[in-house]
Amino acid sequence: MSLPLEGRSAIVTGAGRGLGRAEALELARLGARVVVNDFGQSGRDGSGAASGGPAEEVAAEIRAAGGQALAHTGDVADFARAEELVGAAVEAFGGLDILVNNAGILRDRMVFSMSEDEWDSVIRVHLKGHFNTTRFAAAHWREQSKKSGAPVYGRIVNTASEAFLAGSAGQPNYAAAKGGIVGLTTSTALALAKYGVTANVICPRARTRMTEDVFAGFGAPDDGPDPLAVEHVAPLVGYLAGPAAARINGQLIVVHGGMVAIVERPRVRAKFDSARDTFDYDELDALLTPHYADRPEGETFAAAEVLGLKRG
Repeated sequence: MSLPLEGRSAIVTGAGRGLGRAEALELARLGARVVVNDFGQSGRDGSGAASGGPAEEVAAEIRAAGGQALAHTGDVADFARAEELVGAAVEAFGGLDILVNNAGILRDRMVFSMSEDEWDSVIRVHLKGHFNTTRFAAAHWREQSKKSGAPVYGRIVNTASEAFLAGSAGQPNYAAAKGGIVGLTTSTALALAKYGVTANVICPRARTRMTEDVFAGFGAPDDGPDPLAVEHVAPLVGYLAGPAAARINGQLIVVHGGMVAIVERPRVRAKFDSARDTFDYDELDALLTPHYADRPEGETFAAAEVLGLKRG
């Protein structure tokens, strides 16, 4: 019996630990040959020396289970290293079919205390890292499609966060980067559809070193499965990478603990028209102030209003 990803090749970034590791193992279990990418720094803030250890360990784990994998330790936020990463997959496996972007770091700070470097570094790894690998994978697929004169097989799965939906007071850099990734994904989905490539983005809730502060008060249960285990997220990534998901493109999906929620694009909640050629202050006051009168001062838009979920 053939596996859904048999004969396919994949890249997973940030795959040395946590969620990325689980995704790489799942793709391999489904038959894909995997390039395991991880820069290997010890700190979740991007500190520490780069190390090949985490990527090598996951690649070895895949090979020990009978799969094919190689490790790549380049920094995906470096444009040249991202090109090298895509080239490594093409050289080793004869092509590239799947790109899963997961690499990221955290440098949390309130917006009034955040340094320029704390802002730039998080945007660089998350948003630029997603762009870099996408750019070279997209160029590869476009070239292959033009050569063959037909669509190719291409799948991109990006990683955002509900932080961009609900806000996260101490993570303005992270929330902005994740919002940018959603925009990058929908733009990519439109641009590459004609070449046979899909691009989707997930917002996972999972217990990793990146989220140890967020879920500090929610320990794993003594009995039964952990709803925040990374293993709840990996199957969705495997599915989106597979042939059955060919019609799913440009979608934002929240996933955790045995639940998948497909998020609609923003809709107009209320609409007001000026009685004159244009609004002035008094007319806006008369229309908008009553509309928000029942909302406590300082309360922001809540993602729960759209998702029907408790914020996590």
